Amino acid sequence: MIVRAACLLLALAAAPAMAQPYDPPISIPGGGPPEAPPPPGPPPQQVFVSPAGEPFRAEMDQPYPVAAWFSRADADHDGVLTQAEFTADALAFFDTLDTDKDRVVDGFENADYERDIAPEITGIASNRERPEGMAERLALPPSRAEMMGPPSFLHPRGRPMTAPRQGAAQFALINEPHPVRGADADLDQRVSRAEAEAAAHRRFALLDKDGDDRLALVDLPATPAQRRAAGPRGGPPDGGRRKKPPREVEMRLQPAAANAIEYATPVESSRETP
Repeated sequence: MIVRAACLLLALAAAPAMAQPYDPPISIPGGGPPEAPPPPGPPPQQVFVSPAGEPFRAEMDQPYPVAAWFSRADADHDGVLTQAEFTADALAFFDTLDTDKDRVVDGFENADYERDIAPEITGIASNRERPEGMAERLALPPSRAEMMGPPSFLHPRGRPMTAPRQGAAQFALINEPHPVRGADADLDQRVSRAEAEAAAHRRFALLDKDGDDRLALVDLPATPAQRRAAGPRGGPPDGGRRKKPPREVEMRLQPAAANAIEYATPVESSRETP
């Protein structure tokens, strides 16, 4: 009996506490210590990707790094690249990628290439971080309106839009997004040394427009990244091609129109004064 009375008293004492409503913890937006800003990234650099896929980089105030690649590939330093020199440079880079020396660049070695050697080719690069004093030399990729161009009689809404280059093609002489995988002729996800050599011959033929087995630095096309970096200060953004001046067209009137103009010309009055 005494135990029952004690339990009843405990239950009555705990009832008010159990009846209190539960208040969840209050969350204050923006509370807590402020997050540290992310560390600053590396300064923007000029990037060139050789036809074999090797990246070359230079600071913004230095010449575009295609010159560095050309100078190294020009083994005899005579100012021109032959097919033999072009191919030797491509195979030297292939040997660099072939870390296990089995004369094949496999998927693992290609992944190392994309991650450690040329990360720029994994997506469209952005030049949004502009160093001070270089704003006019760097430009963002062209907008849709810029790619469409001005309207004309045949294209009232502008010229058809051309697709921007992807991957390594933004920094390369040839529109090839992935030069290493692009040499995989049999599509077996592996690039043999023979395939790399055949790809070098094919790429040299694409650049050797006149077929004289000689490539000069001044004859190489500008890369899209090079044209964007040059901007208005480095010449026209279309790679140096300037529009021809308009031709002077002589307007010849038909005889009937000439007579009409003659009759419409006012004639001074010859009335004599009294």
